[in-house]
Amino acid sequence: METKKSIRKLIFSRRKEASDIEIAGKSEQIFRKVREREEYVRAQAVYAYMDFNREVMTRRFIRQAWEDGKQVAVPKVVGKNLVFYVLEDFSQLEQGYFGIEEPARGERACREDALMIVPGVAFDPQRHRIGYGQGFYDRYLSVHREHTTFAVAFDFQVLNRVPAEAADICPSLLITESRTY
Repeated sequence: METKKSIRKLIFSRRKEASDIEIAGKSEQIFRKVREREEYVRAQAVYAYMDFNREVMTRRFIRQAWEDGKQVAVPKVVGKNLVFYVLEDFSQLEQGYFGIEEPARGERACREDALMIVPGVAFDPQRHRIGYGQGFYDRYLSVHREHTTFAVAFDFQVLNRVPAEAADICPSLLITESRTY
């Protein structure tokens, strides 16, 4: 099996090769599928991420969640942890950890019943996830187990198998533009 480092390199290369139109179109397809899920329809709050480095794009989804009457929260890195803050407008964001947009101000979110949209670098069909290597989401989800979690990824991010560790937490679902795992 390949190492996490080599898998990250492969997926970063694939993301770089994808056109802006391809990234935007596939992101739209993925979030259309998310919005059709009963878990999304029932959710009063959605914890999302601010996309970075050609990840599945989240801004249009966040706007749609607001239109659907959902409270939206996004993470800020505080030390070695993620803290989610209610996002009411994109003007609340500033460049933060690793160059990723995060809330500069706002109310701390504390909705354990929120649907959480989880990013990742690579996945396998069993929903094992490789992130960027800092463990932020694994740490957060190990404490906040009540969230229903949907990982979103492009088909090219799903490999036959990725290395998994005991501390890794698999999302409830993995949604790509063509499949749901």
